[in-house]
Amino acid sequence: MKMYDLIEHTADVGIKAYGKNLAEAFEHAAVAMFDIITDHSKIETIGEYDITLEAPDLEQLLVDWLSELLFLNGAKNLVFGKFEVTLQGTRLSAKAYGEEYSLKKHKMGEEIKAVTYHMLEVHAEKPYFVQVLFDI
Repeated sequence: MKMYDLIEHTADVGIKAYGKNLAEAFEHAAVAMFDIITDHSKIETIGEYDITLEAPDLEQLLVDWLSELLFLNGAKNLVFGKFEVTLQGTRLSAKAYGEEYSLKKHKMGEEIKAVTYHMLEVHAEKPYFVQVLFDI
């Protein structure tokens, strides 16, 4: 099974991420986002970051998850390449593995400004997938 597809959109870039379960689809959405940010650069899993979130619904949880990772990217100059997500209803517990972004090591991809609600979709039954557009 492929991890994700890119979705072409006029001024934005989107992804549709797949998984054998919903947690894996959330993981693959995060991988796709950092593939966009670093133009598919290899990211070492040197640091480990714990993230816990709760939201009123799965769609908001997906936006919050990717937005938290985007915040860590912008505020702490971190990039991530591996994720372990556990979902219990609308509660997410995750470990994100990565390192500090370095122009010497990582390519510069698209700058993602925000995670949007446009075309947002969480398919919580087989086939599991999530879809989201990023403002670039």
